[in-house]
Amino acid sequence: MASGSPFFDDIRSKPEVIDPPQSEDMMDVGENVNDPSPIVLKPNLTVSSGVRELLECPVCLNAMYPPIHQCSNGHTLCSGCKPRVHNRCPTCRHELGNIRCLALEKVAASLELPCKYQSFGCMGIYPYYSKLKHESQCVYRPYNCPYAGSECTVIGDIPSLVAHLKDDHKVDMHNGSTFNHRYVKSNPQEVENATWMLTVFSCFGQYFCLHFEAFQLGMAPVYIAFLRFMGDDNEAKNYSYSLEVGGNGRKMIWQGVPRSVRDSHRKVRDSFDGLIIQRNMALFFSGGDRKELKLRVTGRIWKEQ
Repeated sequence: MASGSPFFDDIRSKPEVIDPPQSEDMMDVGENVNDPSPIVLKPNLTVSSGVRELLECPVCLNAMYPPIHQCSNGHTLCSGCKPRVHNRCPTCRHELGNIRCLALEKVAASLELPCKYQSFGCMGIYPYYSKLKHESQCVYRPYNCPYAGSECTVIGDIPSLVAHLKDDHKVDMHNGSTFNHRYVKSNPQEVENATWMLTVFSCFGQYFCLHFEAFQLGMAPVYIAFLRFMGDDNEAKNYSYSLEVGGNGRKMIWQGVPRSVRDSHRKVRDSFDGLIIQRNMALFFSGGDRKELKLRVTGRIWKEQ
């Protein structure tokens, strides 16, 4: 919807995803609106683009959920955007008041729509008010690229992401559940949140990502190694892994459960869920004159019984 109003353009330039309110307001427009169960496919099911446009908020462009507001001229607006436009209709600039568009809410309650991840394999049809909740948990929703060395925006299923990591990011690929890696850096004083390495392991019919990097923890430079599972969290919990690093007669051992790639690389790193090595300790493990980092990290992955 086009508009010549600078105010309207400014509001639209700051989109905000609004979750459907979990309140009695939603419950009074249809039955079983929170039932996540898919409906059997209906071959003749179609929803016109006109109906979809009616349910699209003109400000944030997201689907609208009760309470849906309207001005005296009938222009609609989602509840999340109403306070952002200072109670003025963004279409005609009339005062919004507290008028609810019950008719549109009832139309929405009567709709059944396919999951937006249909192209990834989800064939369910869901009531309008259940669709958003389903999509947030849909097992077919794509994964983000787990490569942490760049702001990669590629999404896809696991096989396509494995191929993407190999072909586009040139990631090292290994078969087997044990590993022995050596990390060398000539100037260990330079941390600067550098991501150093990602290695992908294939074992037990699954894929795992081993991350090793340097980052700043407060004022202290540290190194961290951790494992992520290329799949969902409920599957990741079926596996465990251990990491070991040492030198000069000392060693450090970490054991944990791999985190799902649903959790971002930054989220895992910032939760310190991995083997953390202070720089002074890492240089001690490296031996020599401490001017070069030489760390050997060994580990293994196993499936819990």
